[in-house]
Amino acid sequence: MTFQLGSALLDACVLAIVDKEDAYGYSLTHQVQAVMDISESTLYPVLRRLQKANYLITYDQPFQGRNRRYYQITEQGRVRLLELLKEWHVYKEKIDCVLLGGNLDG
Repeated sequence: MTFQLGSALLDACVLAIVDKEDAYGYSLTHQVQAVMDISESTLYPVLRRLQKANYLITYDQPFQGRNRRYYQITEQGRVRLLELLKEWHVYKEKIDCVLLGGNLDG
């Protein structure tokens, strides 16, 4: 079963991955694909949007005669990641409550 996941959760996943270590696009794609169904062509616009919002910066590094573009999280990106994590925990608790038969009023 596949649940439709929104862009905020995709942003959170990308920022969380890059927060652990800088990553290049292909590597990022595979790490995100481990948790959600996403194509490489879908991820690159997300990376550009996060970069435009100053949540990520890039740098190039030589690898086997070519340059790889690495993505690195910024301080603004870390702040955004914390905001997204807080939102995720609230959302997850509400979904768990519905799915597991809890009370949403409490």
